[in-house]
Amino acid sequence: MTDLETLRSALREPPAEEFTEPDLGAIMTKGRRIRRRRRLATGAGGVAATVVTVLVIVGAVALKKPPPGRQPLPPAASAPSSSLPQPASTPPSPQATSTQAPSTSVPLGNIISLGTKSDDGREIVLYASALDEPDMPNIEFGLRIAYRNGDGSYEDLMMSNEYKKSDRSFGFHAVDGGDVVRGAFVPVFGYFAGGAARITSTVRGKPVEANVVPWSEDPSVSIFWFDGSQVESAGVLTPLIAYDVRGQRLTK
Repeated sequence: MTDLETLRSALREPPAEEFTEPDLGAIMTKGRRIRRRRRLATGAGGVAATVVTVLVIVGAVALKKPPPGRQPLPPAASAPSSSLPQPASTPPSPQATSTQAPSTSVPLGNIISLGTKSDDGREIVLYASALDEPDMPNIEFGLRIAYRNGDGSYEDLMMSNEYKKSDRSFGFHAVDGGDVVRGAFVPVFGYFAGGAARITSTVRGKPVEANVVPWSEDPSVSIFWFDGSQVESAGVLTPLIAYDVRGQRLTK
């Protein structure tokens, strides 16, 4: 028997067990579920990408024993598969880097010394400055923490201002700080509109009291800050309480 006849004889042999037909519905459902999960994962990362999914279904052909007197046909040759060309990836463009010089501003009203200095001897101060933002028509000023330079100029470390309501509506505004900025610790600071003479809070159940100075441009605005050794961040204050000159509580 030649090799060709041996091959033909092997092809005529029935399989040891019959194969069931593939469940195309289940395969397609599973494929959709995988694609949906990939899209959600991509969206969660915030990365825009084009995902090309090629679903290849390999079906098993059921070989059955032919009825007597009928010869089985040889299996059809499968067409050669070809993969879809993938788009060439574009290398990321280089990001331009720049060093921005610290901003400076002109104080509005009194300059408040915080009693601390930088490593190079510059005094750290707190003051108000004017704001003119078209999208915030009710905000006319904000607070700044800055270095006072030897020439009388100011180098800003942090700025905070009201952004939701009027800057002089009753209550606390622009509370921020508790961060190290360019090697200097910026204490928790802010202001209260409504004539507060005393501002207190608690840190892990321990009472703390802020330094309070009325703003020279509007004495009904009280600028305050906490000692950094007592209050390390604004998140530990629970809650802020304001009192007037008679000791009456102004806030709930």
